[in-house]
Amino acid sequence: MAMFLNYIKNFLTKKAVKKELVNFKLSYEDSKIKTVGVVIDAIDLKILNDLLLDLIHKGIEKQAISVLIYKTNAKEEMEYPSFCFNDLSWSGTINKIEVNEFVNQKFDLLINYYDTEKAALLLISYRSKASFKVGFSSVDKRVNHFMISTEAKNHAVFLNELFKYLKILKKI
Repeated sequence: MAMFLNYIKNFLTKKAVKKELVNFKLSYEDSKIKTVGVVIDAIDLKILNDLLLDLIHKGIEKQAISVLIYKTNAKEEMEYPSFCFNDLSWSGTINKIEVNEFVNQKFDLLINYYDTEKAALLLISYRSKASFKVGFSSVDKRVNHFMISTEAKNHAVFLNELFKYLKILKKI
C-alpha cells in the first residue's frame, strides 16, 4: 500500500513540476562564478568527494560550495544537508529548513548532478534561485541553462566540459 501511495505522490509531484515548467523562462545573469551549489542524487554519492576536489582544483573556494543530497533512505545519515522523498508533501512543497535555505540561496552556478529524472530533484532544481544552472542532457531541458551529454559516473568529463564552456562564456 505504501509503495502505491509513493507512486501516486511521485506522479502528482512530477505533474506539478511539469505544469510549472510550461511557462517557465530561464533568466540569465552575466556574472562571474564565485558560489556553487551542487544537487546530487545519493546514488552518485561516491563521486561527490572527487567532484568537490575537482571544483576546488578548478579555482572554486571550498567555503563557496554548498551541497544538497537527495537520498532514498530517510534513516541514512549524510555529511551534507539532505532530503528524501518523505520530506516532500503531496502538493510539492518541502518543509525541511536546510532544503529551503539551499533553494533560496543565490548561487552563481547550480550543478544538477543527476542523470535520472526524479520529481524531487527536478523540483529543487526548478525552484533554485541560482543564476546559472547546469545539468545532464538526459534531464528535462527546461530546468538548466546548459546541458552536458555524458553520464553521472563520468564526473571528470562533466567538469572538463563545464569549465571549457564557462571560459567561453567568460563566467570564470
